[in-house]
Amino acid sequence: MASSFETSDFRKGLKILWDGIPWVVIDFQHVKPGKGNAFTRTRLKNLLTGSTQDVTFKSGERMGDPEIEDKTMSFLYNDAEGYHFMDQRTYDQVALSKDALGDAVNFLLPEMQANVMFYNGRAINVDIPQHVVMKITYCEPGVRGDTATNVTKPATLETGAIVQVPIFLNAGDSVKVDTRTGEYLERTAIG
Repeated sequence: MASSFETSDFRKGLKILWDGIPWVVIDFQHVKPGKGNAFTRTRLKNLLTGSTQDVTFKSGERMGDPEIEDKTMSFLYNDAEGYHFMDQRTYDQVALSKDALGDAVNFLLPEMQANVMFYNGRAINVDIPQHVVMKITYCEPGVRGDTATNVTKPATLETGAIVQVPIFLNAGDSVKVDTRTGEYLERTAIG
């Protein structure tokens, strides 16, 4: 028996089935105007296409449970067919397209553990760790003593992603990067 959710159940990250499509709640706001009925403003992300949509629901409106199955899988490699992940327990493999992964492709490292979402038996989306440590493969040489300013420069990481880093960093340094925003967080020890 499928469960359902009411607008009062909304929280960030909640997965709902609306109009026959699985969505995840990105943001929401319960509104009780002085006059009229209460409602909930939401920003939803389509789990099949990755697009976002702003939707207003009447208070008490019900949505279904999309019955998303999450599996922890390891990233193996990418080729013309897509990005391949493997379940470490069953050795089952799935391939996802670059479009399904979005910006996550910039931060995928071999053997990285990721949460793969399945809907109706089909892999639809991947959640990678929020922070990754990567090596800088190329950037312009740093300037000694130039550490007190907020000056940044582009640096190419081992996956080919380009992030802005402080000017004192050099090729070969390891940095921690936020995978949601693509922003440099800190320099780290080699790891």
